[in-house]
Amino acid sequence: MSQKAFASQADLADKQVSFTRLSEHAYAYTAEGDPNTGVIVGDDAVMVLDTQATPAMAQDVIRRIREVTDKPIKYVVLTHYHAVRVLGASAYQPEHIIASHDTLELIRERGEQDKASEIGRFPRLFRNVESVPPGLTWPTLAFSGRMTIWLGRLEVQLLQLGRGHTKGDTVAWLPQERILFSGDLVEFDATPYAGDAYFKDWPQTLDRIAALGPEKLVPGRGAALTTPEQVQAALSGTRSFIADMYASVQEGVKAGKDLKTIYKDTYAKLKPKYGHWVIFDHCMPFDVTRCYDEVTQYPDPRIWTAERDRQMWEALES
Repeated sequence: MSQKAFASQADLADKQVSFTRLSEHAYAYTAEGDPNTGVIVGDDAVMVLDTQATPAMAQDVIRRIREVTDKPIKYVVLTHYHAVRVLGASAYQPEHIIASHDTLELIRERGEQDKASEIGRFPRLFRNVESVPPGLTWPTLAFSGRMTIWLGRLEVQLLQLGRGHTKGDTVAWLPQERILFSGDLVEFDATPYAGDAYFKDWPQTLDRIAALGPEKLVPGRGAALTTPEQVQAALSGTRSFIADMYASVQEGVKAGKDLKTIYKDTYAKLKPKYGHWVIFDHCMPFDVTRCYDEVTQYPDPRIWTAERDRQMWEALES
């Protein structure tokens, strides 16, 4: 029997939602470490970044958007392919759903398995899962590298700055206001989920985000960051977590230790520094497993299925 409830199955307490205004055009929908949604209000239309996990949950985002504007929600941007980020898309009835080509590729390759896996991991986030229409959320527009969208006179740059949380990660940058929406490339007081990550690439991708010089930032999880100092803290926190985990796993592999021993060692090393972050216990088994894979024999992440989730959890947590 597992010592811990599987993934986030014991996490059933509702979170307090905040809708934070970062500028005339930018808002952050956050909920104490639950997945965030970004909102950009242009001259003629609204863009939503990451959708919430179900259309029922997305209705609360829409309600808050309608408190500040009646402009049509024309664009939904998927910062990456994970189900908690994309399955609420239908609620917005957008003209276009935008993602990187790499994200589209991942949806084709593993979208169904990921959907089943995540619904099993996060019962609270997938409440009203019956409101999700059959099938997957498919982009209607895909880009490689960068794409610029003008919401009237407001420039929104969609950028792929490198692999990190997934291979398809996209950020949205408002150059006129120096505001960045990072998706799960950056977290704040929340543990980075790295089960589909590229550990070697992620720090360099964070350096590219820092090079843009964002003064405000909406992370994937955690509070909206409203000063350059907070942005810097989130970037360095995320970077150090990824680096510390990679160093610990690499050291264990070099010493010839097996995955379970490396997991226990790495958990013990990282717990004092990061254990207070949201979803630490949830993420650690997935993160260490992916890191071990990358250090040993799998440059690209293996597909998580509901069954693989359970087997991994039993092996590491029992």
